[in-house]
Amino acid sequence: MEIWLQGFLTGLALIVAIGAQNAWVLRQGIRREHVLVVVLTCMLADILLIALGTAFIGVLSNAVPWLLDVLRWGGVVYLIYFASRCFMSAARGAGALTEAKQAGAGSVLTTTLALTFLNPHVYLDTVVMLGTVTNSFGDAKWLAAVGAMTASVLWFGGLGFGARALSGVLAKPRAWQIIDVLIGIVMLIIAYKLAFNG
Repeated sequence: MEIWLQGFLTGLALIVAIGAQNAWVLRQGIRREHVLVVVLTCMLADILLIALGTAFIGVLSNAVPWLLDVLRWGGVVYLIYFASRCFMSAARGAGALTEAKQAGAGSVLTTTLALTFLNPHVYLDTVVMLGTVTNSFGDAKWLAAVGAMTASVLWFGGLGFGARALSGVLAKPRAWQIIDVLIGIVMLIIAYKLAFNG
């Protein structure tokens, strides 16, 4: 359970981070516009990428034993950088969601896929970072991966379908500033654990 929980919390911290994909899911949820298409696409993409990272990083680390250490320390640096971005974002504040004309399901799907797979950070977060973290659990790596996948499913489902109920709060810059600060703190804690317990 502890391994699953660590995978879950790490996955959640990386997924919750404010970015174009989450803003898009939130926007679609608030507008109730093809929410199921958006949420399922994001969930399935994350599950695929987390699985690839868990499988791929492990294979590479067996072929090149020193690679996991390089990735671990690279992950520490990235998490510190990520945390600093969160703190800077919180200091600047975030703009409220803007309204736009309703789009068709095909257009919404295309935008969701582009925001997911054309974002280099998604590969750093899910494949490299989560792959490195899950592989740090050795034989229990898939349990940690399932924890991260569960976090993704709950996050995107909650964000997309819960957005309408929370639209008043989530549309305010102050709410996103608080979320950014909390994410930054979690990232620093994960960086510390990865550096000294990895």
